Amino acid sequence: MGFLNTPRFLLTHPLCAQDRLGTLRRYLAWQIRSRLVDGPVVCGFVNGTRLAIRRGMTGATGNVYAGLHEFEDMAFVLHLIREGDRFVDVGANVGSYTVLAASVGAVCEAFEPGSEAFAALRVNLSLNNFAQSVRAHQVAIGQRCGTAAFTANLDTLNHVVSEPSECAVTTVPMVTLDEVLPPGRPTLIKVDVEGYEPEVVSGAADVLSREETLSVLMEINGSASRYGFAEGDLLDRMREHGFTLCSYDPFTRTLGASSTSRAGNALFVKDREAVQARLREAPPFRVLGRDI
Repeated sequence: MGFLNTPRFLLTHPLCAQDRLGTLRRYLAWQIRSRLVDGPVVCGFVNGTRLAIRRGMTGATGNVYAGLHEFEDMAFVLHLIREGDRFVDVGANVGSYTVLAASVGAVCEAFEPGSEAFAALRVNLSLNNFAQSVRAHQVAIGQRCGTAAFTANLDTLNHVVSEPSECAVTTVPMVTLDEVLPPGRPTLIKVDVEGYEPEVVSGAADVLSREETLSVLMEINGSASRYGFAEGDLLDRMREHGFTLCSYDPFTRTLGASSTSRAGNALFVKDREAVQARLREAPPFRVLGRDI
């Protein structure tokens, strides 16, 4: 999270805006603590979980400041998932979403090709004793099986490279969701691959067509243009698979018609009535001293 973006984030985040003094205390405490410790700092997360976080981990430090970095989307995961559901995390990074899903009993498949992020993901799974409920794969997800060039030093902005790059690049294995996912329904799929989302969708036609696949959380921030895709094309593909674009209000637990969220993530829902029922019936989770 860049220096100039942090104040805007803290002022507009739903949980931070309601407790600005507490937010300032968390921000200052993290700035001091992260400079005094050589290496990652173990921080409390949601539902008794923990994350090992170091300075420079953009999304993870947002969880320190705000409880849930991407509030609406993370709350949706916590309210939708039930014990035994399958959660698929494409572009897991250090595992914030995977840890959330596993904390409410999901069986998780986490995919992260970046070496540093994958190592941090493994640490967070071990820290929370999720080795039995989460399978971590150091591979990229796309429309074909093979290999791909992948940036190596951009933190949460690491991505598949389709053209010559000035960034450090490594070669990683690539598979499709249709090929790699085991039998059984994926209740929820999260995709955050810095513009490569259309390729992920192309390689997941079978998975996305299943009635049991209730929802997809997908980053849509304009970066797909680097691969020659337009945002509208991706929205059309998801509609062809039976998904509708929605918004989610965690405080009222209601789905609405919508657009992308503040964080740039799009929420796609297949069976709106079934999803809404799950959201309303979910037990609350506790974050920053509040039950939501």
